[in-house]
Amino acid sequence: MRWTIAGRQRHRDGMSLLLVLMTMMSHPAAALAGPIDATGARDSGLSARRPHIERQAPARFRAKPPEKHYSVTVPIGRAKPALPLPRIEGPDDARLPLVVIDAGHGGHDPGALSPHNGKREKDITLALARAIRDDLVASGRVRVALTRSDDRYLLLEERSGIARRLQADLFISIHADAAENEEARGASIYTLSETASDREAARIAARENRANIINGVDLGAHSNEVSSILVDLTQRETMNRASDFARLLQREAAEAVTFRTTAHRFASFVVLKAPDTPSILFETGFISNKDDGEFLASAAGQKKVARGVREAVQVHFARRVAAR
Repeated sequence: MRWTIAGRQRHRDGMSLLLVLMTMMSHPAAALAGPIDATGARDSGLSARRPHIERQAPARFRAKPPEKHYSVTVPIGRAKPALPLPRIEGPDDARLPLVVIDAGHGGHDPGALSPHNGKREKDITLALARAIRDDLVASGRVRVALTRSDDRYLLLEERSGIARRLQADLFISIHADAAENEEARGASIYTLSETASDREAARIAARENRANIINGVDLGAHSNEVSSILVDLTQRETMNRASDFARLLQREAAEAVTFRTTAHRFASFVVLKAPDTPSILFETGFISNKDDGEFLASAAGQKKVARGVREAVQVHFARRVAAR
């Protein structure tokens, strides 16, 4: 009797297991999820191993629209006014070419310092700029303006910006070099490099937003592509004129000023990037060199530099008049 009852029980268990396996094969996802309990949720099979936790439907809510509107205001101040333009000296004739002389550094920026006599670059460049101005004005053939006539600080963009606002025909930035090697000496002349010109032409076209007038060409009347081409062509012509003047300056000043072996150099100086103003940066010598420093700090040396610049300026504009 006991064997018969135990055998029947094992038979029932085996049949139950067989039914479960058949159900899993026909509906595997449902079988894994477990049977559905009274709450409508499936039993994962863990109910036998842990207490039953009654599930509740998630709370439903809706965000109310804001009753008030808020705004944040940040004061940014007024735009900085443009620098006042310097006085134009020389003959009162707008037909004469205008040369803008820029004395490098100034104010809290002393530039290079001479280890021999303690002279500061900002003082030497201002003295040279004044000497060049006086010589050019005395010739009576050009008009002249200085970006700074005293010891003040100007941003690099402001220096070339003054020349553009004055519609200058030539921009000359005066500097004095320095090096750790005190034997290094000689003047050099920098003009804008070709690579920097291409990038700057694209930036100018975007910044001016086709509303600027360059060399009398209204960019606002053309598309972006045409405006970029016009700016590029204008700046290439400007660079060629600057290079011509750099060669003239070296030739005309060679008798009085010692130049480096490779005097004409190319660089991406900010002050050289005006697209429609021929610009050069004149490194008049090394104040770290004793001989150059004494030459540039002396009145006689400054007059020689001014004479060379004057001769180059006169030839430069005489060629332009002859080419018309």
